[in-house]
Amino acid sequence: MSSYSITEPSTPQKWFAGTLVVAYAIITLLPLVWIITTGFKSPVDAIAYPPKVLFEPSLEGYVNLFTTRTRVSPETLEALPPPESWYEEIVRNRDMVIAGPSRYGERFLNSVIIGFGSTFLSVFLGTLAAYAFSRFKVPLKDDLLFFILSTRMMPPIAVAIPIFLMFRTLGLSDTHLGMILLYTAVNISLAVWLLKGFIDEIPREYEEAALIDGYTRFQAFYKVVLPQAATGIASTAIFCLIFSWNEYAFAVLLTSGTAQTAPPFIPTIIGVGGQDWPAVAAGATLFLVPVMVFTILLRKHLLRGITFGAVRK
Repeated sequence: MSSYSITEPSTPQKWFAGTLVVAYAIITLLPLVWIITTGFKSPVDAIAYPPKVLFEPSLEGYVNLFTTRTRVSPETLEALPPPESWYEEIVRNRDMVIAGPSRYGERFLNSVIIGFGSTFLSVFLGTLAAYAFSRFKVPLKDDLLFFILSTRMMPPIAVAIPIFLMFRTLGLSDTHLGMILLYTAVNISLAVWLLKGFIDEIPREYEEAALIDGYTRFQAFYKVVLPQAATGIASTAIFCLIFSWNEYAFAVLLTSGTAQTAPPFIPTIIGVGGQDWPAVAAGATLFLVPVMVFTILLRKHLLRGITFGAVRK
């Protein structure tokens, strides 16, 4: 029998690898850090050239993100009572008054409803379909699996017009239900293929033992398979949520008001004299938070899910 020896990397090799990892992390995180810091700049500092790295922090971008403002004359401004809050004072310093709330909160809520709704539906249906493909003899199984996967290969723009016409005929345009169903249809191919791989790794003997003990097929699936597939379900949910959360093309085409999500809304934030870059950056920063929190909460499952099945006994 042949024997293999594992050599420990030398100190220079470790330093070189560590330097590459740190450099890659800095390059990757730099745009994100720049977006976050731009949200705390004033409109003048946000468009300054050369770009300002050191600046006086301001919450004007967040105030502009959540409010709509109207410019008034100096005489009207002097006639108003003193500002009652810190954000009113920020707006008054720009010779404006708050006319009401913006629509960012509504668009953000739409993203939460559509993103998490489609993710739940994709993982739910994908788990059932993956279990069926993994455990039962399905006629033309390979052909069906390839057909499911082929829907992922098609670029969204290729089917944008047919989907638009279909949604308009069915009354699903600019509705939460329509967007949830559409994102579920796109995500279910990824969910089925990922989850089938996880369920294939779960030994059938566990279910057979449960069936011998008197469990029904559904009880064996619910009490035996699902707990062991939790890692795959969590990692699949993260990938499905990332797509639904960031999707832009269908959201622009099929929504305009009631069900419009945050991605097509954020670029339309306009300030006085042009694009309000601090407000855009503030909106993008807040938009990152739910996915980041969701991923952090499931990070252990995600790491195990990515490496699951890589090492076999």
